[in-house]
Amino acid sequence: MPENIAIRLAGTGACLPGKPVTINEVDHYLGDLTEAPEKIRKWLSRMKLLMKEMLEVEYYHYAIDPFTRQFTEDNVTMSVKAARKALEMAGMQAHEVELITYGSAHQDQMPTASVRIQEALGIEACGEMSIHANCTSAYKALLAAYEMIRSGRYRNALVLSSSMSSSELVAEYYNQPLVRKEELFLRYFLCDGAGALLLKAEEKATNGLFLDHVYMESIGGRKPSAMSNRRPAYWMNPKTEFDLGYHHLAQMFQEELRANFHDPDGSVFIKGLKRMVRKYDLDLSHLRFFQVNFPSRHISELIMDECGELGIRRETLYTKMSMMGYAGPPMAFISLDQIMREETLNSQDVILSFVTEVSKFMQAGYVMTVH
Repeated sequence: MPENIAIRLAGTGACLPGKPVTINEVDHYLGDLTEAPEKIRKWLSRMKLLMKEMLEVEYYHYAIDPFTRQFTEDNVTMSVKAARKALEMAGMQAHEVELITYGSAHQDQMPTASVRIQEALGIEACGEMSIHANCTSAYKALLAAYEMIRSGRYRNALVLSSSMSSSELVAEYYNQPLVRKEELFLRYFLCDGAGALLLKAEEKATNGLFLDHVYMESIGGRKPSAMSNRRPAYWMNPKTEFDLGYHHLAQMFQEELRANFHDPDGSVFIKGLKRMVRKYDLDLSHLRFFQVNFPSRHISELIMDECGELGIRRETLYTKMSMMGYAGPPMAFISLDQIMREETLNSQDVILSFVTEVSKFMQAGYVMTVH
Protein backbone atom coordinates (compact mmCIF):
# COMPACT_ATOMS: atom_id res chain seq x y z
CA MET A 1 0.00 0.00 0.00
CA PRO A 2 1.44 3.42 -0.91
CA GLU A 3 2.55 5.55 2.03
CA ASN A 4 1.44 9.06 2.97
CA ILE A 5 -1.87 9.14 1.13
CA ALA A 6 -4.27 11.55 2.85
CA ILE A 7 -7.90 11.54 1.75
CA ARG A 8 -9.54 14.96 1.59
CA LEU A 9 -13.26 15.66 1.46
CA ALA A 10 -13.07 17.99 -1.53
CA GLY A 11 -16.78 18.44 -2.21
CA THR A 12 -20.26 17.66 -0.93
CA GLY A 13 -23.72 17.89 -2.40
CA ALA A 14 -27.33 17.11 -1.54
CA CYS A 15 -30.70 16.83 -3.21
CA LEU A 16 -33.93 17.27 -1.25
CA PRO A 17 -36.71 16.96 -3.81
CA GLY A 18 -39.87 19.01 -3.94
CA LYS A 19 -41.05 21.65 -1.52
CA PRO A 20 -40.94 21.16 2.26
CA VAL A 21 -43.96 19.13 3.41
CA THR A 22 -45.43 19.26 6.94
CA ILE A 23 -46.63 16.12 8.71
CA ASN A 24 -50.20 17.29 8.18
CA GLU A 25 -49.58 17.11 4.42
CA VAL A 26 -47.94 13.68 4.38
CA ASP A 27 -51.15 11.79 3.61
CA HIS A 28 -51.88 14.21 0.77
CA TYR A 29 -48.55 13.30 -0.84
CA LEU A 30 -48.45 9.60 -0.02
CA GLY A 31 -52.19 9.04 -0.47
CA ASP A 32 -54.86 7.85 1.93
CA LEU A 33 -55.23 4.12 2.54
CA THR A 34 -58.93 4.03 1.70
CA GLU A 35 -59.03 0.25 1.13
CA ALA A 36 -57.18 -0.79 4.29
CA PRO A 37 -59.19 -2.44 7.11
CA GLU A 38 -61.06 0.07 9.26
CA LYS A 39 -59.08 -0.84 12.38
CA ILE A 40 -55.84 -0.13 10.53
CA ARG A 41 -57.07 3.26 9.32
CA LYS A 42 -58.12 4.30 12.81
CA TRP A 43 -54.81 3.13 14.24
CA LEU A 44 -52.91 5.06 11.57
CA SER A 45 -54.71 8.28 12.51
CA ARG A 46 -53.65 7.84 16.13
CA MET A 47 -50.11 6.91 15.11
CA LYS A 48 -49.78 10.09 13.07
CA LEU A 49 -50.39 12.20 16.19
CA LEU A 50 -47.88 10.16 18.18
CA MET A 51 -45.23 10.48 15.45
CA LYS A 52 -45.76 14.24 15.27
CA GLU A 53 -44.86 14.49 18.95
CA MET A 54 -42.02 11.93 18.99
CA LEU A 55 -40.15 12.75 15.78
CA GLU A 56 -40.06 16.55 16.04
CA VAL A 57 -39.87 16.71 12.23
CA GLU A 58 -41.22 19.96 10.85
CA TYR A 59 -40.68 19.21 7.14
CA TYR A 60 -40.37 16.18 4.86
CA HIS A 61 -39.34 15.98 1.21
CA TYR A 62 -40.97 13.74 -1.39
CA ALA A 63 -40.14 13.20 -5.05
CA ILE A 64 -43.79 12.85 -5.97
CA ASP A 65 -46.47 15.09 -7.46
CA PRO A 66 -49.48 14.72 -5.14
CA PHE A 67 -51.93 15.60 -7.91
CA THR A 68 -50.68 13.51 -10.84
CA ARG A 69 -49.42 10.73 -8.49
CA GLN A 70 -46.28 10.57 -10.63
CA PHE A 71 -42.74 10.51 -9.29
CA THR A 72 -40.69 13.60 -10.14
CA GLU A 73 -37.27 12.02 -9.40
CA ASP A 74 -35.71 8.64 -8.83
CA ASN A 75 -32.59 7.34 -7.09
CA VAL A 76 -30.44 8.06 -10.13
CA THR A 77 -31.66 11.59 -10.90
CA MET A 78 -31.38 12.69 -7.26
CA SER A 79 -27.88 11.20 -7.03
CA VAL A 80 -26.82 13.01 -10.18
CA LYS A 81 -28.06 16.36 -8.83
CA ALA A 82 -26.18 15.83 -5.56
CA ALA A 83 -23.08 14.70 -7.49
CA ARG A 84 -23.00 17.82 -9.66
CA LYS A 85 -23.00 20.01 -6.53
CA ALA A 86 -20.15 17.99 -5.02
CA LEU A 87 -18.16 18.26 -8.25
CA GLU A 88 -18.75 22.01 -8.38
CA MET A 89 -17.50 22.47 -4.81
CA ALA A 90 -14.44 20.34 -5.59
CA GLY A 91 -13.71 22.30 -8.77
CA MET A 92 -13.80 19.13 -10.85
CA GLN A 93 -15.42 17.99 -14.08
CA ALA A 94 -17.37 14.74 -14.22
CA HIS A 95 -14.95 13.14 -16.69
CA GLU A 96 -12.19 13.43 -14.06
CA VAL A 97 -13.98 11.02 -11.69
CA GLU A 98 -12.08 7.74 -11.42
CA LEU A 99 -14.42 5.78 -9.12
CA ILE A 100 -18.12 5.84 -8.24
CA THR A 101 -19.40 4.02 -5.16
CA TYR A 102 -23.12 4.08 -4.44
CA GLY A 103 -25.10 2.92 -1.41
CA SER A 104 -28.84 2.50 -0.95
CA ALA A 105 -31.21 0.69 1.38
CA HIS A 106 -31.99 -2.01 -1.20
CA GLN A 107 -32.20 -2.29 -4.96
CA ASP A 108 -33.03 -4.77 -7.69
CA GLN A 109 -32.55 -2.85 -10.95
CA MET A 110 -30.37 -4.05 -13.82
CA PRO A 111 -28.06 -2.39 -14.73
CA THR A 112 -27.24 -1.24 -11.22
CA ALA A 113 -27.51 2.37 -10.03
CA SER A 114 -23.77 3.16 -10.09
CA VAL A 115 -23.46 2.66 -13.85
CA ARG A 116 -26.71 4.52 -14.50
CA ILE A 117 -25.29 7.46 -12.56
CA GLN A 118 -22.03 7.15 -14.49
CA GLU A 119 -23.96 7.34 -17.78
CA ALA A 120 -26.09 10.28 -16.62
CA LEU A 121 -22.94 12.21 -15.66
CA GLY A 122 -21.43 11.52 -19.07
CA ILE A 123 -18.44 9.58 -17.74
CA GLU A 124 -17.17 7.24 -20.45
CA ALA A 125 -15.12 4.96 -18.19
CA CYS A 126 -14.49 4.66 -14.43
CA GLY A 127 -14.50 2.15 -11.61
CA GLU A 128 -17.87 1.66 -9.93
CA MET A 129 -19.84 -0.42 -7.46
CA SER A 130 -23.29 -0.44 -5.85
CA ILE A 131 -23.92 -1.54 -2.27
CA HIS A 132 -27.26 -2.11 -0.56
CA ALA A 133 -27.23 -2.50 3.22
CA ASN A 134 -30.01 -0.32 4.60
CA CYS A 135 -28.70 2.67 6.59
CA THR A 136 -25.11 1.36 6.64
CA SER A 137 -24.95 1.35 2.83
CA ALA A 138 -23.74 4.96 2.59
CA TYR A 139 -20.96 4.24 5.08
CA LYS A 140 -19.95 1.08 3.20
CA ALA A 141 -19.81 2.98 -0.07
CA LEU A 142 -17.55 5.46 1.74
CA LEU A 143 -15.42 2.62 3.13
CA ALA A 144 -14.95 1.07 -0.32
CA ALA A 145 -13.85 4.41 -1.79
CA TYR A 146 -11.60 5.15 1.19
CA GLU A 147 -9.77 1.83 0.95
CA MET A 148 -9.34 1.96 -2.81
CA ILE A 149 -7.90 5.46 -2.69
CA ARG A 150 -5.58 4.47 0.18
CA SER A 151 -4.37 1.48 -1.84
CA GLY A 152 -3.41 3.76 -4.72
CA ARG A 153 -5.89 2.14 -7.10
CA TYR A 154 -7.74 5.45 -7.65
CA ARG A 155 -6.88 9.09 -6.97
CA ASN A 156 -10.45 10.29 -6.41
CA ALA A 157 -13.93 8.92 -5.83
CA LEU A 158 -17.50 10.11 -6.04
CA VAL A 159 -19.41 8.54 -3.15
CA LEU A 160 -23.20 8.63 -3.38
CA SER A 161 -26.30 7.55 -1.53
CA SER A 162 -29.98 8.11 -2.24
CA SER A 163 -33.36 6.92 -1.04
CA MET A 164 -36.79 6.97 -2.67
CA SER A 165 -38.72 5.90 0.42
CA SER A 166 -41.93 7.40 -0.94
CA SER A 167 -42.06 4.75 -3.66
CA GLU A 168 -42.65 2.10 -0.94
CA LEU A 169 -44.96 4.28 1.14
CA VAL A 170 -47.51 5.60 -1.37
CA ALA A 171 -50.99 4.18 -1.09
CA GLU A 172 -50.77 2.65 -4.57
CA TYR A 173 -47.81 0.47 -3.55
CA TYR A 174 -49.72 -1.55 -0.95
CA ASN A 175 -52.10 -4.46 -1.27
CA GLN A 176 -54.26 -2.48 1.13
CA PRO A 177 -56.69 -5.16 2.39
CA LEU A 178 -53.65 -7.16 3.62
CA VAL A 179 -51.67 -4.32 5.15
CA ARG A 180 -50.55 -4.68 8.77
CA LYS A 181 -49.63 -2.09 11.40
CA GLU A 182 -45.91 -2.86 11.28
CA GLU A 183 -46.00 -2.27 7.50
CA LEU A 184 -47.31 1.28 7.96
CA PHE A 185 -45.02 2.23 10.84
CA LEU A 186 -42.57 3.99 8.52
CA ARG A 187 -44.99 6.28 6.68
CA TYR A 188 -44.22 9.19 9.00
CA PHE A 189 -40.55 8.27 9.48
CA LEU A 190 -39.04 8.24 6.01
CA CYS A 191 -38.81 10.60 3.06
CA ASP A 192 -36.66 11.11 -0.06
CA GLY A 193 -33.22 12.57 -0.74
CA ALA A 194 -29.66 12.05 -1.92
CA GLY A 195 -26.17 13.00 -0.79
CA ALA A 196 -22.75 13.04 -2.46
CA LEU A 197 -19.13 13.25 -1.33
CA LEU A 198 -16.07 13.84 -3.52
CA LEU A 199 -12.88 12.34 -2.08
CA LYS A 200 -9.39 13.17 -3.37
CA ALA A 201 -5.95 11.74 -2.60
CA GLU A 202 -3.42 14.23 -1.27
CA GLU A 203 0.26 13.89 -0.37
CA LYS A 204 -0.38 15.19 3.13
CA ALA A 205 -3.27 16.31 5.31
CA THR A 206 -3.28 20.09 5.23
CA ASN A 207 -5.82 22.88 4.60
CA GLY A 208 -9.01 20.85 4.58
CA LEU A 209 -11.27 18.19 6.09
CA PHE A 210 -9.71 14.73 5.88
CA LEU A 211 -11.19 11.24 6.25
CA ASP A 212 -9.31 9.37 8.99
CA HIS A 213 -11.22 6.10 9.47
CA VAL A 214 -14.32 4.25 8.26
CA TYR A 215 -15.76 1.40 10.35
CA MET A 216 -18.29 -1.38 9.83
CA GLU A 217 -19.59 -4.46 11.62
CA SER A 218 -22.67 -6.65 11.93
CA ILE A 219 -23.80 -7.88 15.33
CA GLY A 220 -27.12 -9.33 14.18
CA GLY A 221 -26.05 -12.96 13.82
CA ARG A 222 -28.18 -13.98 16.80
CA LYS A 223 -30.82 -11.25 16.66
CA PRO A 224 -34.06 -11.33 14.67
CA SER A 225 -34.53 -8.97 11.76
CA ALA A 226 -36.32 -5.86 12.98
CA MET A 227 -36.98 -4.34 9.53
CA SER A 228 -37.67 -6.32 6.37
CA ASN A 229 -39.97 -7.33 3.58
CA ARG A 230 -40.99 -10.96 3.05
CA ARG A 231 -39.43 -11.45 -0.37
CA PRO A 232 -37.46 -14.70 -0.65
CA ALA A 233 -33.91 -14.84 -2.02
CA TYR A 234 -35.14 -15.46 -5.56
CA TRP A 235 -37.45 -13.72 -8.01
CA MET A 236 -41.17 -14.22 -7.43
CA ASN A 237 -43.99 -13.83 -9.89
CA PRO A 238 -44.85 -10.12 -9.40
CA LYS A 239 -48.58 -10.81 -9.15
CA THR A 240 -48.05 -13.54 -6.56
CA GLU A 241 -45.78 -11.22 -4.59
CA PHE A 242 -48.44 -8.49 -4.61
CA ASP A 243 -51.28 -10.88 -3.82
CA LEU A 244 -49.39 -12.13 -0.75
CA GLY A 245 -48.17 -8.67 0.27
CA TYR A 246 -44.56 -9.89 0.41
CA HIS A 247 -43.32 -6.55 -0.97
CA HIS A 248 -44.55 -4.57 2.04
CA LEU A 249 -41.71 -3.10 4.14
CA ALA A 250 -42.23 -3.73 7.85
CA GLN A 251 -40.52 -2.67 11.07
CA MET A 252 -40.89 -3.97 14.60
CA PHE A 253 -42.74 -1.77 17.05
CA GLN A 254 -40.91 0.16 19.71
CA GLU A 255 -41.28 -2.45 22.47
CA GLU A 256 -39.92 -5.32 20.34
CA LEU A 257 -37.23 -3.10 18.86
CA ARG A 258 -36.10 -1.92 22.29
CA ALA A 259 -35.76 -5.53 23.50
CA ASN A 260 -33.30 -6.30 20.69
CA PHE A 261 -31.56 -2.91 20.66
CA HIS A 262 -30.76 -2.96 24.38
CA ASP A 263 -28.60 -5.69 25.91
CA PRO A 264 -28.00 -6.05 29.67
CA ASP A 265 -24.63 -4.30 29.32
CA GLY A 266 -25.84 -1.42 27.14
CA SER A 267 -27.35 -0.68 23.74
CA VAL A 268 -25.90 -2.27 20.62
CA PHE A 269 -25.17 1.29 19.49
CA ILE A 270 -22.95 2.30 22.40
CA LYS A 271 -21.15 -1.05 22.42
CA GLY A 272 -20.43 -0.74 18.69
CA LEU A 273 -19.27 2.85 19.08
CA LYS A 274 -16.94 1.79 21.90
CA ARG A 275 -15.44 -0.89 19.66
CA MET A 276 -14.83 1.72 16.96
CA VAL A 277 -13.23 4.13 19.44
CA ARG A 278 -10.95 1.36 20.76
CA LYS A 279 -10.04 0.05 17.31
CA TYR A 280 -8.76 3.42 16.11
CA ASP A 281 -7.69 4.76 19.53
CA LEU A 282 -9.79 7.85 18.94
CA ASP A 283 -9.19 11.05 20.87
CA LEU A 284 -12.59 12.72 21.16
CA SER A 285 -11.40 15.78 23.06
CA HIS A 286 -11.63 17.83 19.84
CA LEU A 287 -15.04 16.45 18.81
CA ARG A 288 -17.02 19.25 17.16
CA PHE A 289 -19.93 17.42 15.55
CA PHE A 290 -21.42 14.01 16.38
CA GLN A 291 -23.78 12.74 13.67
CA VAL A 292 -26.18 10.07 14.90
CA ASN A 293 -28.00 8.72 11.86
CA PHE A 294 -31.37 7.88 13.45
CA PRO A 295 -34.89 8.79 12.26
CA SER A 296 -35.88 10.41 15.56
CA ARG A 297 -34.35 13.19 17.63
CA HIS A 298 -35.89 11.49 20.67
CA ILE A 299 -33.86 8.32 19.99
CA SER A 300 -30.73 10.35 19.30
CA GLU A 301 -31.01 12.14 22.62
CA LEU A 302 -31.47 8.85 24.49
CA ILE A 303 -28.29 7.61 22.81
CA MET A 304 -26.49 10.74 24.00
CA ASP A 305 -27.16 9.71 27.61
CA GLU A 306 -24.97 6.64 27.03
CA CYS A 307 -22.35 8.50 25.01
CA GLY A 308 -21.42 10.67 27.97
CA GLU A 309 -19.21 7.87 29.31
CA LEU A 310 -17.04 8.26 26.19
CA GLY A 311 -16.67 11.98 26.84
CA ILE A 312 -19.06 12.90 24.02
CA ARG A 313 -20.80 16.10 25.04
CA ARG A 314 -24.51 16.50 24.33
CA GLU A 315 -23.94 19.82 22.56
CA THR A 316 -21.90 18.06 19.86
CA LEU A 317 -25.01 16.25 18.55
CA TYR A 318 -25.57 17.50 15.00
CA THR A 319 -28.90 16.98 13.33
CA LYS A 320 -30.96 19.03 10.88
CA MET A 321 -33.64 16.36 10.56
CA SER A 322 -36.38 18.68 11.79
CA MET A 323 -36.01 20.79 8.65
CA MET A 324 -35.18 18.02 6.15
CA GLY A 325 -36.97 14.88 7.30
CA TYR A 326 -35.19 11.53 7.45
CA ALA A 327 -34.06 10.14 4.09
CA GLY A 328 -32.39 7.01 5.47
CA PRO A 329 -28.89 6.09 4.20
CA PRO A 330 -28.05 9.42 2.52
CA MET A 331 -28.71 11.44 5.68
CA ALA A 332 -25.09 10.98 6.77
CA PHE A 333 -23.90 12.69 3.57
CA ILE A 334 -26.69 15.29 3.54
CA SER A 335 -25.69 16.30 7.08
CA LEU A 336 -22.03 16.57 6.03
CA ASP A 337 -23.10 18.82 3.18
CA GLN A 338 -24.91 21.05 5.68
CA ILE A 339 -21.79 21.22 7.84
CA MET A 340 -19.54 22.07 4.89
CA ARG A 341 -21.85 24.81 3.63
CA GLU A 342 -23.17 26.31 6.86
CA GLU A 343 -20.58 25.81 9.60
CA THR A 344 -17.13 27.28 10.23
CA LEU A 345 -14.65 24.50 10.92
CA ASN A 346 -11.44 25.12 12.86
CA SER A 347 -8.12 23.29 12.82
CA GLN A 348 -8.26 19.92 14.65
CA ASP A 349 -12.08 19.88 14.76
CA VAL A 350 -13.32 16.27 14.60
CA ILE A 351 -16.52 15.02 12.98
CA LEU A 352 -17.70 11.59 14.16
CA SER A 353 -20.64 9.68 12.70
CA PHE A 354 -22.09 6.33 13.75
CA VAL A 355 -25.22 4.40 12.82
CA THR A 356 -27.10 1.28 13.89
CA GLU A 357 -29.56 0.00 11.33
CA VAL A 358 -32.22 -2.48 12.42
CA SER A 359 -32.82 -4.80 9.46
CA LYS A 360 -30.06 -7.01 10.93
CA PHE A 361 -28.25 -4.68 13.32
CA MET A 362 -25.44 -3.72 10.98
CA GLN A 363 -23.37 -0.77 12.25
CA ALA A 364 -20.93 1.66 10.71
CA GLY A 365 -19.15 4.95 11.32
CA TYR A 366 -16.51 7.38 10.13
CA VAL A 367 -14.15 9.98 11.59
CA MET A 368 -12.96 13.17 9.88
CA THR A 369 -10.49 15.81 11.11
CA VAL A 370 -9.78 19.35 9.98
CA HIS A 371 -6.11 20.02 9.17
